[in-house]
Amino acid sequence: MLERLATLEDRYQQLNELLSDPEVISNPNKLREYSKEQADLEETVTTYRSYRSTIEELNDAKEMLEEDADDDEMVEMIKAEIEELTERRDQLEEKLKVLLLPKDPNDDKNVVMEIRAAAGGDEAALFAGDLYRMYTRYAEANGWKTEVIEAHASEIGGYKEIVFMINGKGAYSKLKFENGAHRVQRVPETEASGRVHTSTATVAVLPEAEEVDVEIRNEDIKIDTYRASGAGGQHVNMTDSAVRITHLPTGIVVSCQDEKSQIKNREKALKVLRARLYDKYEQEAKAEYDETRKSAVGTGDRSERIRTYNFPQGRVTDHRISLTLQKLEQILDGELDEIIDALLLDDQTKKLQQIGE
Repeated sequence: MLERLATLEDRYQQLNELLSDPEVISNPNKLREYSKEQADLEETVTTYRSYRSTIEELNDAKEMLEEDADDDEMVEMIKAEIEELTERRDQLEEKLKVLLLPKDPNDDKNVVMEIRAAAGGDEAALFAGDLYRMYTRYAEANGWKTEVIEAHASEIGGYKEIVFMINGKGAYSKLKFENGAHRVQRVPETEASGRVHTSTATVAVLPEAEEVDVEIRNEDIKIDTYRASGAGGQHVNMTDSAVRITHLPTGIVVSCQDEKSQIKNREKALKVLRARLYDKYEQEAKAEYDETRKSAVGTGDRSERIRTYNFPQGRVTDHRISLTLQKLEQILDGELDEIIDALLLDDQTKKLQQIGE
């Protein structure tokens, strides 16, 4: 580990020199590439330097302990310092192990989120609306922007389906844990007997794919245009502005009618199609690897129930890590950090265990 850290520090130093090179400064692509690499290394190198400094202080303290062995008061002070430095060293060592874990190349990307009402009829649609509000509030708290691609509203509120983008650095790194089936338990307003109903909605989180990630050939897609319509079937406008794109090789269909401009709807639909294709190709590539991990961390399949929102008891339970919080209202208002941080820690712990094995 220390050899690898020393190599990374050397590279960080080299990048500092490159970023002050006039040739690099005059080349926007190189400047962007090196700046990003340096930013990615910064936390690791800073932590490594703190770790190295702590080791030096610890060694000095141990030498002083031997030199002042006859001075009881000084010995007690030095022992307290050694204990503190040892604890700091261990913490920095654990942090470095996490920082050296292979990074998900998609972590910094924007995301396409898809929420669909599943079992439960109208209640499921209302719950899908609750989830959409929760994620938009969470995005807002992180300074990220949201943009609706397509929405099919339910007649009593909520959504049968809503597809939207969240644009912001690191959005995928946090939201990727939301993939799966979410379950709600509550008494519907229309339920006279006060019986608790259970409904579900599925959430899919896809990293936004760039054109360089996925090539979409013109001959592989079929584009249809039609008139956009809102809830109840009324026309939003009288022109064929809505767009439906079918990817012929895979059969994936994406539609967008949120914008009044056909061109803008086409651009948005292509973004979603690219994200879905990227996800499909990634899932296929990881299939063999996922099979080996299944017993340890679950399949990660989106059909798995990952979380339950229980209204009568005011609690939220994430079943993957057996975490229960009595904060239903706050979580539905977008306060997801406690759950997401716990899921991230669990993911890192499992990766470290795998490396150890």
